[in-house]
Amino acid sequence: MPHLQDQLDEITANTRTLVQPERLAIGERAVEELFATGIEQKILGVGAKIPEFALPDANGRRVNSSDLLALGPLVVNFFRGRWCPYCVTELEVWRDLYPIVRERGGLLVAISPQTTRQSDFTQGQHNIPFPLLRDEECRVAEQFGIAYTVPDFQRQYYRSVLVNIPFVNGEESWRLPLPATYVIDMDGTVLYAEAHADYRVRPEPEDVLAHLPVRAH
Repeated sequence: MPHLQDQLDEITANTRTLVQPERLAIGERAVEELFATGIEQKILGVGAKIPEFALPDANGRRVNSSDLLALGPLVVNFFRGRWCPYCVTELEVWRDLYPIVRERGGLLVAISPQTTRQSDFTQGQHNIPFPLLRDEECRVAEQFGIAYTVPDFQRQYYRSVLVNIPFVNGEESWRLPLPATYVIDMDGTVLYAEAHADYRVRPEPEDVLAHLPVRAH
């Protein structure tokens, strides 16, 4: 199985060679401040029941969590958007592992605040076979305890590198989710939960899959 974190560390190493230190410091400060809020400790955790959700996919069709869970256990990946190379790398790793999820009787969805049009681009560009759902203003992410607002100093930085989050998300709230991965049993119970204030860190899919109950088809 490919090691996701190795791929992400490579992106970080490349970024450090390309971006000036004072600009890198802005991202470091944002991560430190977000971590200091204790948000990682407040996420919806193992043993909790997930809030039910119904969100539009890339085609605008509403996908209901209870319908998904009626079919099998669920892996839910919250990602920031197609503008984030770490998120795209993670989605591509899950794309390659999707047959394993299905073999085990599970389902997989990825949720972000980006518009359905952006999700459609992402799906086409990266051949994503599972649903990409739009969580407008991170309302569902909020219920999972993983939503936050990008601080002003970081907004200026994103604008300077042409990452237009209000455009990508279709609204002006500057709300994003922590990158987070959940495994949810068919009764809606959280079996696995991991989220990081540092967007450069993600759980290894192998560890996530170890918590996915195997269902006979």
